[in-house]
Amino acid sequence: MRGPCALRGVHTRARYSPPVRAPGHPFAGPSFAALALVLLGAVLAGGCSEPDSAPLAAADASAAEPAAAAPAAASDQRRTRPLPAFEGHDLDGAAWSTAALLGKRTLLFGFDPQAESAPVVARAVAAIADERAKNNFELAGVAGADPAAARSFLATHGLALRSFSDPGRALARRIGISRPVWLLLTDAQGNLVYGEEYFPDEGTDPAAVVERGLREQLRLPGADGADPVSRPLAPDFSAERLAGGERFELASLRGKGAILMFFLHTCPHCHEALRFLKGVLAELPEATRPALVGVSIANGTSGVEESLREEGIDFFPVLLDHDASIRSKYSALQGVPVIFLIDPEGRLVSRTDGWSGERDAALTQMRLAKLAGARVPMLLHRTGYSGNEVCGVCHESETETWELTNHASAYDTLVRHGADHDGECVSCHVVGYGQPGGYQVAQPDPNLENVGCETCHGRGGPHLSPAHAPGHAYEAVCQSCHNPEHSLGFEYAAFLPRVSHAANRANLALPAPERAKLLAERRAPRKDLLPSAAKYVGSEACQSCHADEHAAWSKHPHAQALATLEAKGKAFDADCVRCHSTGLGRPGGFTLGAGPPALAGVGCESCHGPGGDHVAPDAPKRGTIVKLSDKCGSCVILQVCGACHDDANDPGFEFEVKEKILHQRHGKEPLDFEKKGEAALPPSAAVGLLERAFASEGAG
Repeated sequence: MRGPCALRGVHTRARYSPPVRAPGHPFAGPSFAALALVLLGAVLAGGCSEPDSAPLAAADASAAEPAAAAPAAASDQRRTRPLPAFEGHDLDGAAWSTAALLGKRTLLFGFDPQAESAPVVARAVAAIADERAKNNFELAGVAGADPAAARSFLATHGLALRSFSDPGRALARRIGISRPVWLLLTDAQGNLVYGEEYFPDEGTDPAAVVERGLREQLRLPGADGADPVSRPLAPDFSAERLAGGERFELASLRGKGAILMFFLHTCPHCHEALRFLKGVLAELPEATRPALVGVSIANGTSGVEESLREEGIDFFPVLLDHDASIRSKYSALQGVPVIFLIDPEGRLVSRTDGWSGERDAALTQMRLAKLAGARVPMLLHRTGYSGNEVCGVCHESETETWELTNHASAYDTLVRHGADHDGECVSCHVVGYGQPGGYQVAQPDPNLENVGCETCHGRGGPHLSPAHAPGHAYEAVCQSCHNPEHSLGFEYAAFLPRVSHAANRANLALPAPERAKLLAERRAPRKDLLPSAAKYVGSEACQSCHADEHAAWSKHPHAQALATLEAKGKAFDADCVRCHSTGLGRPGGFTLGAGPPALAGVGCESCHGPGGDHVAPDAPKRGTIVKLSDKCGSCVILQVCGACHDDANDPGFEFEVKEKILHQRHGKEPLDFEKKGEAALPPSAAVGLLERAFASEGAG
């Protein structure tokens, strides 16, 4: 276990797999410690610094006016440190450099096979290795040992991992890493976004703890496949009391709310949290007041009672966990404090990692009042956005139904696609972008990620923004993002049931596997994206006006798509023909065994919709066919292509769509992502590329 107190990012999430954030100063080296404070300020502020924003306070609804819309600042760019330039060789002697890691999120695993923690971290990395393609990240090793020993170590742990040979640990020193085993995550632009070099060595399965942390950072499904809606039972345990006497049984607290806190008696953030809990618990009715139980993570008992007494916080029973069995059950092996709230039925309500002052105090005060059956104070942010967790304390079922929508994972989609630096994309995947106190790319706040409550209901909801959507007129709110450029075929009436709290409430009663199936179906590309009222006319009808485009298309595989099925004897397989012809089964579309030839293959109308209304005499040319050059590459073009290029037929396509579109493009106007490609790189990426370029020249 590492030192007295670990710096923990506090991104608490009620009712889903508890996140594990990077403990402590991510690296001992001064350069990375500085990076952690600048780069990860919003994520790792919890343990050692106060938030910049104004504190949360009881909302004054009478003074509530919706914030005026403010455009996103041009300077809203994340300024982070790039991965240092490094020219070297892999374990087979082939030249390799860190510049080769640009373009995709990469998790670097630095290891010395002789280090005690190396096997633990290797098992964690191996557990997520097969999820690289589906989640668009890569793994790379940095071996601080001779190549033969490194290869043997990787083979032992089943890691097929291309690795730098760095026995002198030159790359680790450039980053500021002092220990022999470490993890480092870079984004697609080569910026450092997460680092860790302290790993648990206690408990029944420390590798599982590391794995959960990696899943959180990489935004992968939870290791335990936790259902996002159900509350799991708090793991039961029995423990020795510091004061002696009868052993403590967690089951003894059933019927009453409880607080379970893992702490270290020398940790100042634990002291701060305990002082808060002492005060807020005293204000709750004694009969229903949740009971606080503390689990000391100290290796011994010396000084625990004295320290708590000196700080004036010796008001709760302290339990001992010499073998780390309790910490293992609660995945609390990295950093303190870790605070769990448990309801009277013995189910976990929330987990808080670390203590970030005002925000955690407000959330915990609201949650404790609810556990005690007392009036819940409405502690909304005075000047900014509060985030879903604050809303969810009172609006519990609404939060649960939100979890069953794509809105709840909107930001993760950007991260997987490497678009979380793009303000235009971010604006519709977070809360309050471009508004005072809202999400910023430059200083990302995990509490404001995703399309949350305040995106639709305004800052503080109706309590602070009663004029945001008067009379529940949400259509205009939805259309601010779901516009023709980003949401092809969006129809408010058809879309509303997918996000409506009322419409989704019945889904909460579904068994967990059925809810998971529902989520998967909602996240799959839509099959009905293109207009369907007009008749299909075939690509030849497009040629007279679009001769150059038709000539370019005819040379690409799309034009010969049906021929590939004929060669495989599948020309009458409807499931296959649907994606190898144009308009199968639609008015005027392709018919199995009957053609016509003009619709054989993936033609113009497969991507632009049926052209009957477009080519008709005297028909208006604008609005009667789908133009793609003005559409968002990820939001629309990917959806159009993804109807056929899905995981079953073209794994990884969603992360390669830009390259594949450019390979077969035939239009004359630049596409959305081509226009963005002409824009200047964010400063961090530009610095990284320059640094690598200069390093390459020096090496030459």
